[in-house]
Amino acid sequence: MNTAALIERESFVERSARARVSGLLDEGSMRELLDPFERLRSPWLGLQDIVTQADDGVVIARGTIDGTDVVCAAIEPAFQGGSMGEVGGAKIAGALELALEDARAGKPVVPVLLLETGGVRLQEANCGLAAIAEIHAAIVALRAHVPVVGVITGPVGCFGGMSIAAGLCSELIVTREARLGLNGPQVIEQEAGVDEFDSRDRPMIWSLTGGAQRHATGLTETLCNDDAQAIAVQITRAVAEPARALARTQEIDASLKRLRSIDPARRAEAGWVREAFKTEEFGTTGSSS
Repeated sequence: MNTAALIERESFVERSARARVSGLLDEGSMRELLDPFERLRSPWLGLQDIVTQADDGVVIARGTIDGTDVVCAAIEPAFQGGSMGEVGGAKIAGALELALEDARAGKPVVPVLLLETGGVRLQEANCGLAAIAEIHAAIVALRAHVPVVGVITGPVGCFGGMSIAAGLCSELIVTREARLGLNGPQVIEQEAGVDEFDSRDRPMIWSLTGGAQRHATGLTETLCNDDAQAIAVQITRAVAEPARALARTQEIDASLKRLRSIDPARRAEAGWVREAFKTEEFGTTGSSS
């Protein structure tokens, strides 16, 4: 892409959570639920002298995308690294459970999860973990009725329990700037040592957990450039898809076979990981834009 085209392209990553949602929904259809004027703050952060936020860093909105009824949940990475606490987690879980009630009543609403999170918030870990478990259960139940669309775009990425939520989505859309992993680089370094994973080595980190690598190894369906219009096109396509079984969560035996083939004593490298994950059972699919 030439310089002029790059300058004209509007970044999705640089948008706030609320701007991401409003940019996706059809004009005039957005209705935010439990907005900042409801003053739903974390009851735990203030007790630890941490500044709270009135929406606890999670935006929930109903609306339509190209005429399809959707509920969007967007995590704000600028607040506490997008961490999941009691209030924010409950907002997402509640929105998904209401969507499930609608689906069972024959009024399908497609969830779109804009994930930008380091996982559970340590200051209220038990409450956050309980909410994440409810999110997982709701996603699995919803997949029988409607597609559940996950989107990871920014460098905060998606880690911890919410990375499992991402993996449970019917379709996962990522950018090259995104990262996806169960444990973050600093956690791995702390537990396994810097020789195993150097959290300061950014090229290495993105080569293993970045969006392009995750797409190449079949863990995501769609790879996009950081282009607000291109991402909106892919989300519009995904919400219009019918509900379907998700191979990467159903093919348990194939996953176990792949894991058994990996030598845990060998230090991970991007090329080797791609080769190990690119098996007949897990030939990479999906689109790239």
